[in-house]
Amino acid sequence: MSFDTSTLYLFATMVASMLGAMLLLFGRQESIPALKWWGTAYLLGAASVALWTIGGPALGAPVLLGLHAVGFAACGMVWNASRIFHGRKPNLPGLVLGPIAWIGAVTTVEDPALRLIIGAAIVAIYAALTAAELWSERRRAMQKRWPAIVVPVVHGCALMIPILIGALLRPHDENFASSFWVTLFAIELVLYAIGTVFVIFMMVSDRAVAVHKTAASIDPLSGMLNRRGFSEACARVIEREATAGRPVTVMIFDIDHFKSINDRFGHPAGDEILKLFSAVVVNNLRISDLSGRIGGEEFAALLPCSLEEGVLVAERVREAFESSNIVCEEGAVDTTVSIGVAGGPAGTELEVLLASADTALYQAKRGGRNRVEAAEELPLSLENWRRKTAGLPASARHKPVTA
Repeated sequence: MSFDTSTLYLFATMVASMLGAMLLLFGRQESIPALKWWGTAYLLGAASVALWTIGGPALGAPVLLGLHAVGFAACGMVWNASRIFHGRKPNLPGLVLGPIAWIGAVTTVEDPALRLIIGAAIVAIYAALTAAELWSERRRAMQKRWPAIVVPVVHGCALMIPILIGALLRPHDENFASSFWVTLFAIELVLYAIGTVFVIFMMVSDRAVAVHKTAASIDPLSGMLNRRGFSEACARVIEREATAGRPVTVMIFDIDHFKSINDRFGHPAGDEILKLFSAVVVNNLRISDLSGRIGGEEFAALLPCSLEEGVLVAERVREAFESSNIVCEEGAVDTTVSIGVAGGPAGTELEVLLASADTALYQAKRGGRNRVEAAEELPLSLENWRRKTAGLPASARHKPVTA
């Protein structure tokens, strides 16, 4: 079965044009710069291939050379789009290097087969760079990333076939430029265009899911983990530390008299105090520590360290918040916090640590506030703690004292 090469190229350009328009429109609607780059690359590449396929030699050598250069620039844009998608800056020198190399090859090389080999090599290099860019993205699991890597790799390998065949087996074949390998390249272009768009939307979908998952775990006011996100992150850290046989420490922070701050200065001022305290906590913890807002004015942190070290960190947070010196039009704002700290051996459950830290927090409140109290002992189990607190007054349970 024989195929008309021009028809195949025109079909490939039609497919690429539709996919490019779709990517560009979606990129504008969703404000995703990488999709705009991908869409523009598809449209430029399709226009270039269509014009030189239809016009042919009638366009003249300078025009054909320019169209070819635009096509190679489109390949460079695909590579740069993958960089932008992963938060990196576009590589503009690399973008123009391919077209410049092609122009140099055309002006110095007269053999059509050798020109075809050089052109395929340029596209293959851009495909390899795209695959390398996707490979370097470590935020996704390998089983989810493999289609994004395989598609450009297969594209590059398909382009290497005519290079190897032309350079090693048929170096003197004048009909190489119109041979079976050129037809194969046209078919591969269609498959690559469709496969790449599939990969692009797969990555965009995966990124959207990750964004929504992150948003579901973040407190919008403070920017810290919410109760759900804090619990999930702590479970992973506790498991990791248990494997290494290291202890962990949990602390609960409760801003003193927060209700009176809202009543006196208003809720906007209260929100600013919450933001201030979250910044104080983050600035006084290590990168390896976890912190989150688990209630209205209640925060928590988990530190992979001993109880003694945790008490020192809690005291540092308390002093930093107390020295904030916030003043509103209505007067000075008291910025003090009570902190309960509890530590346990490797593998202690988060609920047990929080229960013990909450008891210590109640002691800090009852002892006059603006102080750090360390738990004397852990409950034998969470169930034992629940039974123990079941007999206490309502004010002495999980939320022992209202500010």
